[in-house]
Amino acid sequence: MKKEKISDAVIRRLPRYYRYLDELHAKGIVRISSGSLGKRMGVTASQIRQDLSCFGEFGQQGYGYSVSQLKEEIKNILGLNNDYKAILIGAGNLGKAVAMHMNFEKLGFELIACFDNNEQKVGSKLNGITVKNESELDDFCNKNHIDTAFLCIPRVCVENVLDKLYSHGIKNYWNFSHYDINARYNDTMVENVHLSDSLMTLCYRMNNN
Repeated sequence: MKKEKISDAVIRRLPRYYRYLDELHAKGIVRISSGSLGKRMGVTASQIRQDLSCFGEFGQQGYGYSVSQLKEEIKNILGLNNDYKAILIGAGNLGKAVAMHMNFEKLGFELIACFDNNEQKVGSKLNGITVKNESELDDFCNKNHIDTAFLCIPRVCVENVLDKLYSHGIKNYWNFSHYDINARYNDTMVENVHLSDSLMTLCYRMNNN
């Protein structure tokens, strides 16, 4: 029986399960036990079974998991077939890296437009998408259904853009800016990406090794 409330910790482990299963599938591995998968991932077999039980019954006793089947099940749980329409705000170094090196189609999104207020960047192309002037944002949002926005701009630049995006009904954000979107609009769905936090975590682990 699927549980109504899934913890954030379980949700954050799902992409890792999917990534490992995708790698196993690419290697031609047909089935795997929770113990073997756990050893590869550095988690316990019971943790894997407990996490997966939040979403249904998977695997067979004495057989383990079908790699391809479990991969597809987790793919569906994550919603990677949805092709959510996304726009990117900020075509600087970070925005360029995000646009050029993320395989959005495999991750459930379709990047349909990029915007920047720097005239030197407007008109350039990021992964085949022409960067538009930020002044065109309202008109573009009026003409297109946008599910989410990727914010690759400095924190001080977010507020005005955010108000504009929210006014068009965009309530889902992949946020690199360090701006607290939920504090301004508490009905938004935000995934904050703090690269400096990640690096400080590495520094702590090195310092305490």
